[in-house]
Amino acid sequence: MTERVKVVTLGCEKNLVDSEIMSGLIHGRGFKLVEEPEEATVIIVNTCGFIDAAKEESVNTILNMADLKETARLKALIVSGCLTQRYKQQLMEEMPEIDGIVGTGDFHHINEIVDEALRGKKPIMVGNPVFNYEESMPRVVTTPRYTAYVKIAEGCDNACTFCSIPIMRGKFRSRSMESIVEEARQLASQGVKEISLIAQDSTNYGTDLYDTFMLPQLLQRVSEVEGIEWVRLHYAYPGFFTDELIETIASNSKICKYIDIPLQHSVDRILKRMRRPGREKDARELIAKIRSAIPDVAIRTSLIVGFPGETEEDFNALCEFVKEMKFDRLGVFAYSSEEDTPAVRLPDHVPDDVKEWRVNTLMELQRVVSRDNSSRFVGKELDVLVERYDGRSDVYIGRSMYDAPEIDGEVYISNCRTEIGSIGKVRVTHAYEFDLSGEGIA
Repeated sequence: MTERVKVVTLGCEKNLVDSEIMSGLIHGRGFKLVEEPEEATVIIVNTCGFIDAAKEESVNTILNMADLKETARLKALIVSGCLTQRYKQQLMEEMPEIDGIVGTGDFHHINEIVDEALRGKKPIMVGNPVFNYEESMPRVVTTPRYTAYVKIAEGCDNACTFCSIPIMRGKFRSRSMESIVEEARQLASQGVKEISLIAQDSTNYGTDLYDTFMLPQLLQRVSEVEGIEWVRLHYAYPGFFTDELIETIASNSKICKYIDIPLQHSVDRILKRMRRPGREKDARELIAKIRSAIPDVAIRTSLIVGFPGETEEDFNALCEFVKEMKFDRLGVFAYSSEEDTPAVRLPDHVPDDVKEWRVNTLMELQRVVSRDNSSRFVGKELDVLVERYDGRSDVYIGRSMYDAPEIDGEVYISNCRTEIGSIGKVRVTHAYEFDLSGEGIA
């Protein structure tokens, strides 16, 4: 009987790409991929271990899947990803329901792990994460047919004091430009129109392979792939954001005027404790330079509140920074103590209830900023990628180039007949907190 395999993905888009490659390898092995866990004889849970909430979700998902050994057809439960890279021994000792473990640098051996687990061997394959996938590896893309993520590098060398990514993903290592461009070609041949380039530190791309910052050249090369209409950049580390990169984004019509640049904080003392590049003055100057060169740009950032030593005065300064910077998109996270990171040993940890209050307060401020920012589009025409149709309301729903898949706002389009996956002009008539609505233009 052919084994039926379900891959459950938790965490970020980088994890999603890993899951898609595992799915490709499994499919190539002759196993059948299924949608519902209840149908599976083998389940792979690709975990996230970045913060406490992610670890808890991962553990709960593993336990929920394990129940299917009693209630459904499940024969083998495999756990992969960041949680296994950090806690392989603890997981096997404390969760006997697990039948095999594979780390972030070994998932290309997933078929061997599955075979051994089905033979009752309880395999563990967790080595140093040094592996980079190449375009020649099989991949089952699970995003909608018109959009896909492409991982351009793995790991990170920045050693921020709060972050466990280098522990789980290893040192920074770029994929070759040829491999990335060829993968973009393959995706375009399958109907993909939007490529989102992802890495833990995308602006550092190429420094290890080519001894210089090569992200501008990579963006240019990917944009030249026939069939690709949008190229979107994620996780641009502020310390390596060059003038050449700004000029490339500004001058290339296929590169989305959307920059995801995680700043994490604005107060110099906290940034120094975080071991982040530059200071508040540098962040302000960089954002001003980007907006001057790309007037219609949308800037997304992420911030951490409640970092050890963050005072009420520090938090108030951060709030003022957010009001003044008027970010188009903002993610706010409460600091999570991660073992084996330097920040754990810092004094003056902030109570959880204070951290939660600061998250909510900052997001309320951002709601006002987002509403004001959205209003600038009213009366303008935007290119919108159509993602679905709501028959009840008779509207199409899509995204502008200023909105990344799943995490940002949407555009509701009336008086329009079009195809899912197409990109067309929309005249904006109304702006909401995060979303827009308008009419399609024939």
